[in-house]
Amino acid sequence: MTRITHVELHQFEFDAVNLAPSADGGSIGGLFFQKGAKTPITKHAVNIRTEDGCEGAYVLQWGASSAVFGQMQMLAPMLVGRHAEHRQGIYDDLKREARQFDHMGHGPLDIALWDWQGKALGCSVSDLLGGYRDSFPAYASTYHGDRQGGLDSKEAFGDFAVACKEMGYRAFKIHGWHEGNAKEEAELVLHVRKMVGDEMALMLDPACELRTFADALYVGRACDEANYFWLEDPYRDSGVSAFAHNRLRGMLKTPLLQTEHIRGVEPKADFLIAGGTDFLRSDPEYDMGITGCQKIHHMAESLGVDVEVHACGPAHRHLIAASRNSNFYEVALVGPDCPNAIAPVYSCGYSDQLDCIDADGMVSAPKGVGLGVSYDWDFIHAHRTAHFQFG
Repeated sequence: MTRITHVELHQFEFDAVNLAPSADGGSIGGLFFQKGAKTPITKHAVNIRTEDGCEGAYVLQWGASSAVFGQMQMLAPMLVGRHAEHRQGIYDDLKREARQFDHMGHGPLDIALWDWQGKALGCSVSDLLGGYRDSFPAYASTYHGDRQGGLDSKEAFGDFAVACKEMGYRAFKIHGWHEGNAKEEAELVLHVRKMVGDEMALMLDPACELRTFADALYVGRACDEANYFWLEDPYRDSGVSAFAHNRLRGMLKTPLLQTEHIRGVEPKADFLIAGGTDFLRSDPEYDMGITGCQKIHHMAESLGVDVEVHACGPAHRHLIAASRNSNFYEVALVGPDCPNAIAPVYSCGYSDQLDCIDADGMVSAPKGVGLGVSYDWDFIHAHRTAHFQFG
């Protein structure tokens, strides 16, 4: 057994082009297309070193925020002196320590431990998980609609969906507009189906933008008419009411995908058993790491339910490679004239940009030891805005 001697946390920035905080100059709703914009994006990285000199690392992507970084600072000192192999014990202790919070700072530390374990044993994380799939289908997951010349109309969304289909994508997920106009969203749902035909899987994720249950029902019936693969987090309960979504399921034929905003295996099991969803969500960054996601996927499998992995990254790919009950990999977020705002830190050619798929719309888990990616630490250090060392 090998003890952890040092944990380092890094905060760094880079500029994202053609993206701005919101379409109207505000700060609500994440990033939107804005031609010529250059927006500083903050990301975080963790590096874990053991007494034998072996290191594990992970760079957060969509799970990076100041709140997450604060929780990482709270939890990281608890790793020092622990046996790096004891991921289950560490999982239990960090889970208890963060019980009064949302657990978001836990996942990146666990992922770095899996990277360490793969490097220590000379194998990939996929091998550790029992991965058996060399490749799996991806879907293009859009930025939210804007009003500034990007995804600013149902026609623009339809054209982008057709372009993605021609690239090889088998599935396409829409994030509509944050105004939450149910009529506009329903028209968008129907138009994109008309544009791509029947053979492409379509999904809708309003990201809780619709204001009322009635709005969710209205848009959901458009999804029914257009034969959508799933409807995800439709309205302003913020995706956490099992009762409400059980009612919605009873009124729609389109499957619901919920639990992105519910952390960990126990509350997801409660939500599922209460009848609040058809598909479950998991995310190694959000759900207490690969260790936490394994529990979710196995729980779902015991009840015959599929789990769709949220967002993208090397840890996400390794998880899907070992998951029978996952259908698609999410290439998030993409648009016709702007990049996926992930940190440009991979020195090995790894990519989650729109063109990361092969001609058949497939992606694969990185080869090599650990997570199978190498990071440009010179870039991270040169753009670092905060640094914490423990041990």
